[in-house]
Amino acid sequence: GAGKARLGPRQHGALAQLQRGSATASELSTQHGIPHATLTSLERRGLVTLGRRTIGRRPASVERGGAAAWGDEPPRRLTTAQEAALASVLDPLRERTHAGLLLHGVTGSGKTEVYLRAAEAALAQGRSAIVMVPEIALTPQTARRFEQRFGERVAILHSKLGLGERFDEWQRLRDGRARICVGPRSAVFAPLEDLGLVVVDEEHDSAYKQESDPRYDAREVAERRARAAHAVLLCGTATPRAESWLRMRTLSLPERVDGLALPPVELLDMRGLRHALHPDARRALEDVRRRGRKAIVLVNRRGWSAFVECRECGRPWMCPHCDVTLTLHRDAVPGRLTCHHCGHAEPSPHACPDCGSTAVSRHGAGTQRVEAELRDALAPLPVFRLDADAARRKHGIAETLERFATAPAGVLVGTQMVAQGHDFPEVELAVVQDADATLRFPDFRAEERTFSLVSQLAGRSGRGPGGGRVLVQTMSPQTGCLLHAAAHDANAFLAEEIERRRALRYPPFSTLIAVAASATAQEDADRATATVAAGLGHLDVLGPAPLFRLKDMCRSRLVVKATERAAAVAAVDDAVRGVAADRRRGVKLSVDVDPQ
Repeated sequence: GAGKARLGPRQHGALAQLQRGSATASELSTQHGIPHATLTSLERRGLVTLGRRTIGRRPASVERGGAAAWGDEPPRRLTTAQEAALASVLDPLRERTHAGLLLHGVTGSGKTEVYLRAAEAALAQGRSAIVMVPEIALTPQTARRFEQRFGERVAILHSKLGLGERFDEWQRLRDGRARICVGPRSAVFAPLEDLGLVVVDEEHDSAYKQESDPRYDAREVAERRARAAHAVLLCGTATPRAESWLRMRTLSLPERVDGLALPPVELLDMRGLRHALHPDARRALEDVRRRGRKAIVLVNRRGWSAFVECRECGRPWMCPHCDVTLTLHRDAVPGRLTCHHCGHAEPSPHACPDCGSTAVSRHGAGTQRVEAELRDALAPLPVFRLDADAARRKHGIAETLERFATAPAGVLVGTQMVAQGHDFPEVELAVVQDADATLRFPDFRAEERTFSLVSQLAGRSGRGPGGGRVLVQTMSPQTGCLLHAAAHDANAFLAEEIERRRALRYPPFSTLIAVAASATAQEDADRATATVAAGLGHLDVLGPAPLFRLKDMCRSRLVVKATERAAAVAAVDDAVRGVAADRRRGVKLSVDVDPQ
């Protein structure tokens, strides 16, 4: 009694709370204002016992994964093509031999069910599996279906998790409580023992290559890990890369599991038209509004306008740090010009500072502008926008997708994100607003990217009983990759693309190595790449050429095109090290083997 009388008010409060049951120190602190020191003094008096308990932090189902919208899906009966593909995976699994397999299946052909059955077989052998998706937020259904099928045996690893969540998931993989790891490219390093299967879903996606140091390609690392573990590497896509098509054994899923035909694709000629949408696309969207259905509109750039210029003197608004045009965004009031490279922002101009003219024009239509136009034209049909601006919010992508999935009708407007991995059965119309934006990009993979984009989006449409149609707006309707995409003919596209690559000696018939230098002065960057080029006299060197300024750094770059990969990598390594050893301070050099 005497000892109890000497207890302070906080200690009395702590004992009163603990009489209701045990609690954690953090709960007592945040909910009742009882500090940790109070609990340790009570423990010294022998009045309470303090102990440690591990509380596992499980991430909310994959960026919330839209579970409510998609529901639980029971295992489907396999089609004949799925049975044949699965048998080809199970044979090397049983024999514990390495195999690299390319699962080429049209969108909706049931690739995920093959992955699930293959993972089940690996687990039955007491082995583990890695399942890679290009970006966790864009493929919530794949991760969700693995969690449904395998429960606690699945761990999710991705950069949007808190540090504690990521550590706990990593620990569950490390000690064997979880045997399947699902995640984007870094999941390839998951600490799993006795690996039996590595799945790379949407293997064509450039997100598997890391653009900053270390510049690894997760597809190459996956192949290394699978080979070392005598495991099966299973790469799945509707639009295979030329590299994979030539190198790997192909398993084919030529038809959709629902038995429906792929939707017809129409190319709409935009030459001579001034509006963002073709009259046929407007009429089709009007029809969606009238019947209360769903549509997807893919816009190849975010923001309001691609760039702003003065109509009198032609002055374009440029980023002061990056030498690229600024994009107009209307989210902010009264509108801002933003650099998509460094984030520089400034108010939208009312007049030209060079000539004083108020005739400031906006060129190109971004996601925000198309969204606003559609809101006006299609009211009261709801319009949802999915782009990098939405992705900045922690659950922004998943929330937008879930709102679109649960809405009875609506239009989803977005950048390339809208073409990836989502399954919305009610979507009856898909529109590509500017197919040429990827086609005009100065990159030897431009045709491949454009074919993939149109094919992927075509697969998002017409999965319901009402069928669907796909409208592709283009200034070049005779381009081969668009004609093949319209015909859903990946084989014909790849045959043509492989011959083009062979003639031009591009990958997979060569290895590309990019060397870039950046410095505060352009001449320093140019001198560094010129010295590297001089040390590579015997190799085929493209450049050096200046790049646009980025974040106040002047840049120069050269590309090596080589048939002997190992020798070329070694030669570039020597040349770059030589320049790095005696270069002026302030010049940064980077080397990227297989740049994307």
